[in-house]
Amino acid sequence: MLVRWGHWGQPVLLFPTAGGDAEEVERMHLVHALGPLIEAGRIKIYSCDSVAGRALSAHEGSVEHRCWLLNQYEDYIAYEVAPAIRSDCQNDAIEIVATGASIGAFTSVAVTCRYPWLFRTAIAMSGTYDLERLFGFQGNEDFYFASPRAFLPQLGEGPVLDQLRRRFILMAFGQGRWESPGESWAMADILGGKGIPNRVDPWGETYDHDWPTWREMLPLYLDDLVP
Repeated sequence: MLVRWGHWGQPVLLFPTAGGDAEEVERMHLVHALGPLIEAGRIKIYSCDSVAGRALSAHEGSVEHRCWLLNQYEDYIAYEVAPAIRSDCQNDAIEIVATGASIGAFTSVAVTCRYPWLFRTAIAMSGTYDLERLFGFQGNEDFYFASPRAFLPQLGEGPVLDQLRRRFILMAFGQGRWESPGESWAMADILGGKGIPNRVDPWGETYDHDWPTWREMLPLYLDDLVP
């Protein structure tokens, strides 16, 4: 399911957390926090179900099935969701901002790195990028293509890397409960090693891995990055 809030402006694809559905971001009041930007016509928010995240967090099926589903989910974003957003915007060339928190942060970075001709910026909040460690499995070929930690170090010179070097990835995190700052720094090292513009933005110890943090972060970043 793909849900939209707003009628005009920069399209922003907001991924839910691991087990979330397309309307999670509204139930958790993140859409309300973005209300001024939506009402000003600066952004249109889209969100879709976290099918792969749900399977990973629930240990659904075999490891091979979960890796396959993760790979298929990212292809679904590129070849079904992104075209639907462009059609809704009546602009077949418009570039999308990807964003999300926790596993949604992983997805936003993954799709931006994998399909840089579709996504111009990723705003990743409280990201977890080492899914093998988090969920306790050994990835396979499907996982390799779906995980930027896996495929970016092997990405050679060419059109994809050239395009990525014209993109921007912002990774923000709090330093409170349940946060893992090292995840963002490790991802930044990989991006920087390939010359991909990125920024790591630490927030303070009062910011937990939780929705109040993300409701404060995202409006600030979108206000800064969207005309």
